[in-house]
Amino acid sequence: MAPAPAGSGTVDDRVLREKKQAENFPVALRILPRDLRADLGAVYDVARVIDDLGDEAAGAAAERTAGLLRFQNDLERAFRGEQPHERVLRDLVPAIRRRDLELEPFTRLVRANLQDQRVAAYATQAELERYCVLSADPVGRIVLRIFGVRDAEAERLSDRVCTALQLIEHCQDVAEDRRNGRVYLPEADLAAFGATATDLDARVTSRPVRLAVAAQCARALDLLTEGAALLDRLHGWARLAVAGYVAGGLATLDALRRVRWDVLSGTPRPRKPDVLAHLIALLVRPAAHVRRIREGGRFS
Repeated sequence: MAPAPAGSGTVDDRVLREKKQAENFPVALRILPRDLRADLGAVYDVARVIDDLGDEAAGAAAERTAGLLRFQNDLERAFRGEQPHERVLRDLVPAIRRRDLELEPFTRLVRANLQDQRVAAYATQAELERYCVLSADPVGRIVLRIFGVRDAEAERLSDRVCTALQLIEHCQDVAEDRRNGRVYLPEADLAAFGATATDLDARVTSRPVRLAVAAQCARALDLLTEGAALLDRLHGWARLAVAGYVAGGLATLDALRRVRWDVLSGTPRPRKPDVLAHLIALLVRPAAHVRRIREGGRFS
């Protein structure tokens, strides 16, 4: 089945709600003011639809590419002030106007999914993190804009946080990504630990693959350690929301460590109490909390 043409309703509301509930972090914390919740939710829905168009299992790469390009055209329509065809983009229009959002970060998300149609694996960590510049960092830029933050250093730190969260999600979803024909563990890491991509087809994670996953998690924690300084530059609702995203990432690292990096027999999920505990600690002393985890964590 090819991706749905613009205007047909790419993903229904029920599916989007289910995917929000499965996220590692609160997409829009319930205590945020209604307009902020609405705008963050609208952005999430657009990002989710872009990912779903890129992952449409039943379609060929050419069909997925065509669907993504149609969606890009509809995005441009929304940012030109015209009526977009897709419902999720019509829902985004109020946020575009209220927050003076820019097209470029959304275009990068589309480009990441277009890249997924032709790149199935990454040789090095540097190549993988360049992909994250397209697939993850734009989300943080959009979130900052929604909260009215226009600060180059805040954007730089946000990029560190978003790349880290993407690496954590890659570790969490190794099995699912492999089923979709993609590998987001660097080939250099797999080789260094004596593993290959075919080892990802097993039902239980071998020690070499576990070590590669642990290496990615350690890299993610390094990035979070640097990026946690972002919280000291934010105030009010922005600080609370971004702390929630970081807390979700840390709780997912807890889940990965709990299963000893076995990412093939099931998808490790964060516990809500862990998210809350990390959130409280991050609001008190963000950098110290993440640094303490990094120094005391076991990643082997």
